Amino acid sequence: MFKSIQYKLNIYTALLVIAVAGTTFFVVNQAYIYAIIGAIIIIISFSNLEKSYKQYNRNFNFLLNALENGDYSFHFSETKLSVREKEMNRLMNRIKEVLTNARKEVIENENFLSLILESVSTGIMIINEQGIVQRVNQPALRLLGLPIFSHINQLHAVNETYPELFHQLKTGDSLQITLTSEKEELAISLQVSQILLKRGLMRIITLSNIGNELEMKEMESWIRLIRVMTHEIMNSIAPITSLSETMQFLHREGNIDADEWEQNTLEAFETIRTTASGLLSFVESYRKFTAVPKPKLQDFSLNILVDKVVKLHEPVLREKAIELSVLLPEPVSIYADENLIAQVLINIVKNAVEALDANSHGKIVISTGRRESDKISLHIANSGSPIPPDILPHIFIPFFTTKPEGSGIGLSVSRYIMRLHGGKLLHSRSKDGMTVFSLVV
Repeated sequence: MFKSIQYKLNIYTALLVIAVAGTTFFVVNQAYIYAIIGAIIIIISFSNLEKSYKQYNRNFNFLLNALENGDYSFHFSETKLSVREKEMNRLMNRIKEVLTNARKEVIENENFLSLILESVSTGIMIINEQGIVQRVNQPALRLLGLPIFSHINQLHAVNETYPELFHQLKTGDSLQITLTSEKEELAISLQVSQILLKRGLMRIITLSNIGNELEMKEMESWIRLIRVMTHEIMNSIAPITSLSETMQFLHREGNIDADEWEQNTLEAFETIRTTASGLLSFVESYRKFTAVPKPKLQDFSLNILVDKVVKLHEPVLREKAIELSVLLPEPVSIYADENLIAQVLINIVKNAVEALDANSHGKIVISTGRRESDKISLHIANSGSPIPPDILPHIFIPFFTTKPEGSGIGLSVSRYIMRLHGGKLLHSRSKDGMTVFSLVV
């Protein structure tokens, strides 16, 4: 368009030169009046053309600046103008109309997306590569317990390890975290996907409350527990009943000599004794699980308790060449039942020792931390093999064990004791790959 105008300017300039030459010619021929009139007409035309050219430039600059600033309220006049000016203004108004409609459609799509995000119960957040939150819905804010969420560093207020955890999430990752509110502890499932946009790579993270699903699993676990108890008791009672019936039958028959009768009687009693001992052991394990006393709360030094537990395990630590580090930088006092907390700590340290191979020169680290809710965390980490994923969901279920001689109540009783204190017993993995059990009270 501008090339066309420049071309016309060149033509008019040439005409002006011709007009001046013609004027000279006509002056020579004493017809200068007509030449002057022609020259004036050409000059006026040239001036109007230059004025139109500048106006076109101003209109286009105005159009571009308005669109760049998001201002769509302008309108170019299409009346009282020349035909070409009307066409030009009509064209620019059409451009504005097309872009305005496109902008409205984008806004409508954004509003529709926002409505969908706020309508679902699943928490959704969109985060860029710098950790800046581009979009987050209310369900996500409620689950995180944050009024505003603009950067993943704010997750430090939820859990001190979460900023790094969320920063390292990659496409396809699926994991479970725990979010603690004032009223309850929520089990949250994280799913991660990503999309590449013009402004960079965006990660889409969904947060789903799977507490109801876990409650169903817990109910299923209790059903399995009842089946285990029934199976154990029936297996113990069945041989006793059978032997009793056999002895009664032999006694009624009376056709067996005294020595054989005595031998059968001794064998029967030995079998009954062995079976009864197994049943008593099982019942004793159940009694330990159900007969945890109510905590007697008082202030005591956690540092001193840890020292006692460490000394208790010193012989086996030396035997298995285990390196144990106690990182308690300052004296810590907690308000709890010292005997019950000691029982939990002894059980967790014992499990950590058993998780280490005698030939691997394993390592155990005991440390403390303070959570945002002013609760104290005592972490017991070991460098043994991680708990297999298929075993992990069952480790706190009563009587579930993978040890040949284990009772399967250690972790379940320990978690129960922590809950009696209003605390928690948590499992996690440290940054350096160690298995960590945390007492939170």
